[in-house]
Amino acid sequence: MSPQRRRSLAYGAAAVAAAGAGIWAGVRLLSGGAVPEPAHVSPLDATVYPDLAGKPRRIAEWRGKVVAVNFWATWCAPCLEEIPLFMEARRKHSSKGFEIVGIAVDNPAKVGEFSRKLDISYPILVADGSGLALIRKLGNTSGGLPYTALLDREGRPVKSKLGAFTRPELVDLLAELLP
Repeated sequence: MSPQRRRSLAYGAAAVAAAGAGIWAGVRLLSGGAVPEPAHVSPLDATVYPDLAGKPRRIAEWRGKVVAVNFWATWCAPCLEEIPLFMEARRKHSSKGFEIVGIAVDNPAKVGEFSRKLDISYPILVADGSGLALIRKLGNTSGGLPYTALLDREGRPVKSKLGAFTRPELVDLLAELLP
């Protein structure tokens, strides 16, 4: 094969690849898939889950507060260990603008019964399987529980933790996030 023919084939292949990439990018842009979200937008902004009374709730309702969004389940032993710690932290720091919002990735009836039994003092929302998809979008690729995302007063994620908090960890974190 002559060098000129080889060069022509290489240019042709490059043109086909560029056209394919252009078509792919155009389809992604038109479908909204390739449009980057602003840095301050969190997957939590669009989240709507029912509370224990069945009322749809948005995490944005707590904008203006430092919020710990805690994903948990009634069958998760480490999740259950940190609930009293969260209730204590909320009691101590709510006057400073701190809130816990629990999102249970579990059966609504079990969550309601468990929440009443423990007298959980913070808002509890109930997620179906989409709760696991949401925590993956938040950076927890394993989908493990408990998982907590901390949001600043503007609703931006500032920290996250996979696994249960210890008292010293939570105390230090709240000292950093709250005035």
